[in-house]
Amino acid sequence: MEEETQMEVEESPSDNPIKRFGLKNCIQTNFGDDYVFQIVPKEDWSLMGVSLSTNAVKLYSPVTGQYCGECTGHSATINQISFSGPSTPHVLHSCSSDGTINAWDTRSFQKVSSLSAGSKEIFSFSFGGSNDNLLAAGCGSQILFWDWRNKKQVACLEESHVDDVTQVHFVPDNQNKLVSASVDGLICTLDTGGDINDDDNLESVINVGTSIGKVGFFGNTYQKLWCLTHIETLSIWDWKDGQNEANFENARQLATDNWTLDQVDYFVDCLYTGEGESLWVIGGTGAGTMGYFPVNYKGAATIGSPEAILGGGHTAVVRSILPMSSMGGRPAQSHGIFGWTGGEDGRLCCWLSDESSEINRSWISSAMVIKSPKTGKKNRHHPY
Repeated sequence: MEEETQMEVEESPSDNPIKRFGLKNCIQTNFGDDYVFQIVPKEDWSLMGVSLSTNAVKLYSPVTGQYCGECTGHSATINQISFSGPSTPHVLHSCSSDGTINAWDTRSFQKVSSLSAGSKEIFSFSFGGSNDNLLAAGCGSQILFWDWRNKKQVACLEESHVDDVTQVHFVPDNQNKLVSASVDGLICTLDTGGDINDDDNLESVINVGTSIGKVGFFGNTYQKLWCLTHIETLSIWDWKDGQNEANFENARQLATDNWTLDQVDYFVDCLYTGEGESLWVIGGTGAGTMGYFPVNYKGAATIGSPEAILGGGHTAVVRSILPMSSMGGRPAQSHGIFGWTGGEDGRLCCWLSDESSEINRSWISSAMVIKSPKTGKKNRHHPY
């Protein structure tokens, strides 16, 4: 049963320089101790997929919050979901610690195909390749490649990493390049053109020095890379030349010092608008309040005061944020919804961003037209 509750919007004090979003509504996805891992959008924004700690994926309308159905079949933790299959917009993919990548038809909620890595946990996957035919996945300490069109495995890289591969991403606008990141503290760049093997494809290695949780691309040519670690440090790199541009080893304290609320305990994600080189890191408190902190990585590395705060919706750690302000370049279609968040309280919270009659004090930076998929595990610091 899906329970939806309207919640009152609390106005910010008029003298508070930090703008706050208003909470439109809150959906309880489950009852008991189940919680939300990740929220991802369908390309046309008609659906959003929500992975849960019940090993299921539920589907909702991102505009209305209406529950549409669920996909069940994984027997262990779902580590990533994505509407990422080329030319199949209605197909949602999910990878799991049960060693499979499943494809689901979101019209029938049925599993339509499955790839297996045997007994290895699969932590991350990405579609790409120079011909858009590759599916890469981090499987234990290995990187596996399939041709997604015929479901055949085409390569297995065993020497890039010596510990669990937490992230694999084909580079936007450079789809033959794959970036992988691992608990071993390394970020590797691989060329997937031609035959893929351990000897010939490794182009560069970045040593972050501690277990890596999440990486993402930003900048006008997507040449820059942000990296969040399992001990909540943040670093900025140029993946093409391997140069470090900024280190924020005390990122949580820097963020905490720039607002008057509770200690920033963790980071949910980094967000890039798709234009320019501005970057935000989203920090959260144990009680579920989030702040969008601008990251200055040029010159003196600093984290600025939050440009927005999302508070009053969650009561526990937030795991995922889905911004809707970039909805297909047509913000009017988002009905004033800034986005959705999900957390360990099992809630999906919908946040308003416009000056509608439903909220008197809401705010969104004109630059914050952002989209960023995300992933997470139950124990943030030791996720494996």
